[in-house]
Amino acid sequence: MASAWEPQIEPRAARPAAKGFPVGLTLATVIAFAILIGLGVWQLQRLKWKEALLAGIAHAEAAPAVPLAPVLDALALGHNEEFVRVKVTCPGLARAKALELYSLREGQIGARLISACPVVSGVYRSILVDRGFIPDTVTARPLPDPTILDPVEVTGVLRPGERGNFTTPPATPTKWYLHDARKMAAALGADQPVAPLFLMAETSTNPDFKGLIPAPFPVDIPNRHLEYALTWFGLAGALAGVYGAAVFKRMRG
Repeated sequence: MASAWEPQIEPRAARPAAKGFPVGLTLATVIAFAILIGLGVWQLQRLKWKEALLAGIAHAEAAPAVPLAPVLDALALGHNEEFVRVKVTCPGLARAKALELYSLREGQIGARLISACPVVSGVYRSILVDRGFIPDTVTARPLPDPTILDPVEVTGVLRPGERGNFTTPPATPTKWYLHDARKMAAALGADQPVAPLFLMAETSTNPDFKGLIPAPFPVDIPNRHLEYALTWFGLAGALAGVYGAAVFKRMRG
């Protein structure tokens, strides 16, 4: 029996037991981490694509124009002819029927005029020519007249069409939203088969119509994909650090 004068020792508070492994938190972190890493890898893939695009543009701008027909023959054999600079004579192109493709250039909304040009090659009988950009502030258009077949010398660069996605609006009789060679050729009644590449004109098909601006390439192509990739990878690293600290604290109790 303890005496009254003996000091009383308070019992030590029991240390809380460590909590179990956070399965839910771990699963959510793994999913988020995988998404962030995936976005970083995607940006690296975009970087590779953008560098190839810029290199192709630089090569095309410096290369001399070659006749179109041999290039189309090589294309039919499976060669990659994208960004090849070519020249061709198109009868009646200045007054040819044209489709309007929705476009944006230097922040200005407008349309690109797409017309068919008959060609003589081993396989293809026509190619679609992107004649240039018309701002939406210009309401006039070159009047089509199939009886006028004056030859038009065109120099330009071969480019592929685009692939749409679920956000791409469907084409209408008055407006298109994708460079789609097959469907556009059918709408224009072009001779078949049509070449799968577009000829992006860099010379004017209508010198007397100043509203039509040849624009084979975008004016300014930003390339910040490496910066974006590092951002996503950095966020993934930060997430891993926060998760590790949270688990360490939880397991220690």
